[in-house]
Amino acid sequence: MNSALLKSRREVVKAIVHSLPGGRVCAAEHLGLRLKRFDNQAYENNGSRPLTDEQLHQLECLSGTSFLPQFVASLYGGMFVPMNNPETLDNTELYSLSIKTSALRGKVDQIIAKALADGVIEHDEEDEILGEHTRHLSARHEEILAVVQLHREHE
Repeated sequence: MNSALLKSRREVVKAIVHSLPGGRVCAAEHLGLRLKRFDNQAYENNGSRPLTDEQLHQLECLSGTSFLPQFVASLYGGMFVPMNNPETLDNTELYSLSIKTSALRGKVDQIIAKALADGVIEHDEEDEILGEHTRHLSARHEEILAVVQLHREHE
């Protein structure tokens, strides 16, 4: 899962491009754009229109990230929860989701403990705690949905 706390669409685009193995070149090729045009659209230079949500979705499918939906959900005070493909779910996958959820909870607890070391939670520490807490809740919800999908009564 993505760990950056992104505060603008421009940061989202940069994170997506950075997550691709070939970076800007790979992204431009995948979208069928010349590199200069891609750069102008990605970074909104020279009055260029930004990359569309559909283009960003294509790049995120390639990189395996979900920065854009996480960003949009956060604008509304929500969180993005990925849905698992029922055909790929099994008990091994459920265990993997459980471990991921536990690790994220542990990370939240570690951040809180570190923040409380001086007795005060600073603003940036609060942002980090709440961001990681949202990722933990998202992972837990994903885990619960997967359990229900896998063990649902079939009619």
